[in-house]
Amino acid sequence: MPFHDVLIVGAGHAGAQCAMMLRQIGFTGSVTMVTEENDYPYERPPLSKEYLSRDKPFERILIRQPAFWEERDIAILMNRRVTAVDPAAKTVTTHDGRTLGYGTLVWATGGAPRRLSCGGADLAGVHGIRTRQDVDRLEAELATTDRVVVIGGGYIGLEAASAMSKFGKHVTILEALDRVLARVAGETLSRFFEAEHRAHGVEVRLGVGVQSLVGDGEKVTGVALADGGVLPADMVIVGIGISPAVEPLLAAGAVGGNGVEVDGLCRTSLPDVFAIGDCALHANGFAGGNWIRLESVQNANDQANVAARAIVGADTKPYDAVPWFWSSQYDLKLQTVGLSTGFDTAVTRGDPASRSFSIVYLREGHVIAIDSVGRMKDYVQGRKLVVERAAIDPAVLADADVALKDMVQG
Repeated sequence: MPFHDVLIVGAGHAGAQCAMMLRQIGFTGSVTMVTEENDYPYERPPLSKEYLSRDKPFERILIRQPAFWEERDIAILMNRRVTAVDPAAKTVTTHDGRTLGYGTLVWATGGAPRRLSCGGADLAGVHGIRTRQDVDRLEAELATTDRVVVIGGGYIGLEAASAMSKFGKHVTILEALDRVLARVAGETLSRFFEAEHRAHGVEVRLGVGVQSLVGDGEKVTGVALADGGVLPADMVIVGIGISPAVEPLLAAGAVGGNGVEVDGLCRTSLPDVFAIGDCALHANGFAGGNWIRLESVQNANDQANVAARAIVGADTKPYDAVPWFWSSQYDLKLQTVGLSTGFDTAVTRGDPASRSFSIVYLREGHVIAIDSVGRMKDYVQGRKLVVERAAIDPAVLADADVALKDMVQG
């Protein structure tokens, strides 16, 4: 049975960063990544952005070139899915029945796109966006696609709609809530992006429920709505979030549910088993200490660094990095720092009509997050305000002529 000093399950941002950090800080034991895919580690965000819109070829979204991993003696086992974990024997079993032993296990599997639970969800022409293969399958159908329905008005759905609009498709976004981005941003930003999509010819339908997907027996031909209408569709893109891929760990006895619970050093309740990235459920200080999962490159990389240092016994502080995110839609770039969940005040800096503005979110008078569209300085300078949870007069924040770096905590 092959033995690996550190076995990393998953080769996305979190898994790749953990492997790289282990070597960077001098770990000399064997490091192996196991991935279901047949690709070297690559960046995930461009899948719904530059890769989908064909602005970047796959080679340009690789995290490192293939030779990098060999030079650092980091093994990558491709086309392997881990189906079971035995924490007592310190082994994992893959889908083909092979057993791998480990000294330390790092679970960095991320998640899978949530599937629709209604009828017709398995029809051809229905797509999620999570892997390179997902996007390649979608793109293979574009030549015969005219009408695209995007279900879900979150980042993935909006980015996909932007790309489909660029290709000249007739695009409709269906969002069950009363605005897009409702779970991650305030109303001002939601209405701004709704208007942008409509200005690009995208139909945005809000408060719309999906009854089922309809087809010709093989391929999707439409979306049946809860109000009785049927929306014609040659393709359906589903962007309703991800389900964390943690079933083998939970079956092995790890504490968790919507993800696997980890402590400040990214340790699970199982001995010598860590979890990092999208699948890691952790208490986050920027979320008021609530237990959350963060689906971002920042979280994946920062948790990977914490775990790697903990594995080698290096001095390390518990994970407490400020969250940040970004989204590209059309010619716009949205940059976010902090978590706006639970805000009670939103202050707009600049005019959304100019397509260059920021929204500062406060809770009980303290800055907790900033959304910036076309205002890079606000995003960069506002980071310190979020980290320090600065208390600043909303009237001062609203003055776009005053730089955020010049505002002091009062």
